[in-house]
Amino acid sequence: MRATRMDNCSIERTLAVVGEKWTFLVLREAFMGVRRFGDLQAATGAPRQVLSARLTRLVEEGMLRRAPYQEPGQRQRDEYRLTSKGMDLYPILVALMHWGDRHLTDPDGPPVTLTHRDCGAPVTLRLRCDEGHELPGPWAVAPLPGPGNRSDWPPTANSATTSDGPNGPNRSDRQDR
Repeated sequence: MRATRMDNCSIERTLAVVGEKWTFLVLREAFMGVRRFGDLQAATGAPRQVLSARLTRLVEEGMLRRAPYQEPGQRQRDEYRLTSKGMDLYPILVALMHWGDRHLTDPDGPPVTLTHRDCGAPVTLRLRCDEGHELPGPWAVAPLPGPGNRSDWPPTANSATTSDGPNGPNRSDRQDR
């Protein structure tokens, strides 16, 4: 177990932007091609003020962009389109979906399956190193300080640590391999 807090954790920063239910539901719909406020509200069930606030935040953070449209005889409105920054969140949504399918789905199975549009094969996420090795789980990963590390992490040998973390000898987390 780490004894120190990381000053500039990427996970913490990411959650500060997207770590809220309505944000992920808006992104889910955006990835499925839903772009208009009314359609987003109907698909997510978000209260109008909550949805408006989430869309504003996603635009401010550069994950969505507004694009004007106008129906004949109506006033101009905005629809919301994913940016490349927003598109980079797709693997996170797929990982959340797969975790939910594995641990929380109804007995009948998952409500949606993802397939490769070209060949029809199921879509899966894999953790790989740059050399192409597939990693079986967190015990195969060694976290090292990165160039932006501004803390005393990793702990020194004198720090309070235990051996039951993902890289320690107690690997009970391997049971689902």
